[in-house]
Amino acid sequence: MDFIISIIPLLVAWLLDILLGDPQWLSHPVIWFGKAISLCEHQFNKRNWRRLKGGLTAILLIVATYLITWRLLRVVSPFLWLDFVVRTILIFYCLAGTTLIREVRMVFSAVDRSLEEGRRQVGRIVGRDTANLSAQEIRTAGLETLAENLSDGVIAPLFWFALLGIPGMMAYKMVNTLDSMIGYKSERYRQFGMVAARIDDLANYIPARLTACLMVIASGKMSLFGFVRQYGSKHASPNSGYPEAALAGILDCRFGGTHDYFGESVYKPYIGESERDFSYADIDKAGTINRKVEVLSILLVVAVKAIFLL
Repeated sequence: MDFIISIIPLLVAWLLDILLGDPQWLSHPVIWFGKAISLCEHQFNKRNWRRLKGGLTAILLIVATYLITWRLLRVVSPFLWLDFVVRTILIFYCLAGTTLIREVRMVFSAVDRSLEEGRRQVGRIVGRDTANLSAQEIRTAGLETLAENLSDGVIAPLFWFALLGIPGMMAYKMVNTLDSMIGYKSERYRQFGMVAARIDDLANYIPARLTACLMVIASGKMSLFGFVRQYGSKHASPNSGYPEAALAGILDCRFGGTHDYFGESVYKPYIGESERDFSYADIDKAGTINRKVEVLSILLVVAVKAIFLL
């Protein structure tokens, strides 16, 4: 029974993500996460002890998210259908596979229409400054983000679901939101967001490498494991390089280079050697890989749950 309660909402939520993505009209918990983080940041990111205050903020928000989700599930558990609906909705909130693919497709379409439209569109999904990006840099940013966020938006949530259930999945989303908001090395966030960034690194350590492995398997090019080993660690992030290396190998292209963040230039080592122009065929191929990886990851989660719950 525990296996059914765990897996059926997962499968339904995944199908809903494929069909709907993140509907604009539906309020998302990440919005509330962001408001809580912003409130704490404005309140505590000043004067002395910024690293300590930022660390305590991150830990308290993550623990609170886990406990609130756990308590909510306990409250609804006696009501079978309500329990099913709540579980399904929470898992659905944590998966972002369709939205990622859709957004990057929109980037490629926008930049084909005009450079300014492409810059505005890619600015929706990347943290770097986009005002001076070329068409090639816009497409590159979209593909890099697609690879990185396949880990952050699909594989990592499923990994933590397999380990700690829905509360773990929701806590991971708080971890990821913290990193995306305050986990930068800019003057404003370097101290306050340091602990949040390190927690995010730890939370994504296994998922990022698992994502790269699944991408290689989905491509059918097992020789790319060597490529990922060679280039996966050549990134400013301890994790992002692995899925980016997998996609660079699959597309036979090159990622990385110097980008601007909050007005400061940040150099990212190159991943891959084949410098070539991207076309819409590349996002088609990358999107197909993402979908195959989703299927493989769902099967893995089902297998893990079956082992421990049956």
